[in-house]
Amino acid sequence: MKAIVIEHFGTPDAFKETDLTILPVAPNQVLIRVAATSVNPVDTKIRQGAVADIAPDFPAILHGDVAGVIEAVGDRVTNFQVGDEVYGCAGGVKGMGGALAEYMLADAELVAHKPKSLTMAEASALPLVSITAWEGLIDRAKVQSDQKVLIYGSTGGVGHIGVQLAKWAGAKVYATVSTDEKKAIALSLGADVTINYRQTPIEEFVAEHTDGNGFDVVFDTVGNDNLQNAFKAAKLNGTVVSTVSLSKQDLTLLHAKGLTLHLVFMLIPMLFNIDRSYHGKILTKLADLVDKGQVRPLIDSQSFTFAEVAAAHAHAESGTAVGKVVLTRETL
Repeated sequence: MKAIVIEHFGTPDAFKETDLTILPVAPNQVLIRVAATSVNPVDTKIRQGAVADIAPDFPAILHGDVAGVIEAVGDRVTNFQVGDEVYGCAGGVKGMGGALAEYMLADAELVAHKPKSLTMAEASALPLVSITAWEGLIDRAKVQSDQKVLIYGSTGGVGHIGVQLAKWAGAKVYATVSTDEKKAIALSLGADVTINYRQTPIEEFVAEHTDGNGFDVVFDTVGNDNLQNAFKAAKLNGTVVSTVSLSKQDLTLLHAKGLTLHLVFMLIPMLFNIDRSYHGKILTKLADLVDKGQVRPLIDSQSFTFAEVAAAHAHAESGTAVGKVVLTRETL
């Protein structure tokens, strides 16, 4: 099969096309004829070598998110058959080949039937970010009706799904934005209130929207040093959920306010082969929400083919993308 690989860590120019042998389908696997994939921050970090310990062996096929059609099924697989349209986050990390190829071998537990209302490109934008948002807001924070939920990074990959899931759960959703364009997007996704964090200090919007008490749940998809802002914005005995915390932080406010902090790392089932079936279950539930019109992917205006993966990575890293950057395979 044709595949796009990296043979060393580096800039987006490290990608090259090559021919690789398709490995046999194991009893618990499906072989997916890849139609589309999307770029996640972990994909660019793996390519750079920033997280080399979770990178596939060279020549490495990157990208976990995939949408495509089942080409073959393993002997133990009962919930999929040849011809099924599926999506999932199922590889591109240590021990697992990724989606930048004609075919992708995937553990059947990590994939689900694709939402019927979406194109392959649209579906490929959802898996990693949706699982992350679901684990953070639904599983960890257990967002409830009438809670006030603040979402940092509301038009980013994880954040835009977080807005919609929090709204679906019945919360009043407050979304941070930096421009009028992003304000309009956040409102269209279901946010009740938008807050321009560049114009309004934390103390001011906490006072305005919570009478100074703070938010019940703060979902911080920016993370790292922004965690301090999340701590400030949360109410006493509130909940903070972060998706990025590769940094040293002062936990004084966490203690002083009695906060609960949750950290989400959705790759754990893939890296350590535990609870993989739960990811497939989340994606099945998500597909239902998508087809009911309650969740939709936010796709960046620039689209790419697999041959343009270097440009796609450069765009994703530029900080100018809004929503997910997707790529479609040229020959479908």
